[in-house]
Amino acid sequence: MDKLIITAALAGAEVTRDDNPNLPITPQELADAAYDCYRAGASIVHLHARNEDQSSTQSADVYGEIIDLIKAKCNLVVQVSTGGAVGMSAEERLQPVYLKPEMATLSTGSVNFGDDVFMNPPAYIEEFARIMQEQGVKPEIEAFDVGMINNALQLVKKGFLKEPLHFDFVMGVPGGIPGTLKNLLHMAESVPTGSTWTVAGVGRTELPLGTAAIIMGGHVRVGFEDNIYYTKGVLAESNAQLVERIARVAEIHSRPVASPDEAREILKLVEVN
Repeated sequence: MDKLIITAALAGAEVTRDDNPNLPITPQELADAAYDCYRAGASIVHLHARNEDQSSTQSADVYGEIIDLIKAKCNLVVQVSTGGAVGMSAEERLQPVYLKPEMATLSTGSVNFGDDVFMNPPAYIEEFARIMQEQGVKPEIEAFDVGMINNALQLVKKGFLKEPLHFDFVMGVPGGIPGTLKNLLHMAESVPTGSTWTVAGVGRTELPLGTAAIIMGGHVRVGFEDNIYYTKGVLAESNAQLVERIARVAEIHSRPVASPDEAREILKLVEVN
């Protein structure tokens, strides 16, 4: 079983300081939060950029500033979001990919997202995959339901993706697959042999699904993008607090945590860049 890769999803596009006053917003705050997560055991940082008014932005300039600040502190694997915020154009969402980060997210289907719809029509998906391939960026397949795994396999057949694939099962989003252990097992059994996978449990599903992934040989994403609470009704103090907890669970189950360079080897990033 590989060492555990912990991804820290620091902010997302929807959470605000009204939800949790500890949310990092500015490039410096995001870089500091990333470094704290690195020290707590994270090897990947998943980035959404924000404007000063807390609104979401896909500006390459803002992402570039955040990435430079992180790289000055540690060697975390940087993974940029191409989801952006609901309603953004494909061109807007793709901007940070041209910075050539090691990884970027690739959502392989549309999904109801609360009261909105996160649109990813086939033409978008193929274009995103093509540009990531051109830029030498490893996609993380964001699967909000089982059908999105099959959509990724179709991209392999068309030459837009290369195996081995890495998946992130985003579970518990209203409109997506519910965050149950039965569903996690089904998702994990649906990916091709040789693939790696992470689970991002939303809200109260973060800890039980993360614990199950540790036992099953998968990897785990935690952070304010997915969950702002430490326990029921108690807001988390920081992203690092959530990372430290899942690292402690891994230690209890005798699953060592991967360093950033070990994560690069597990995900075959050294063959991509």
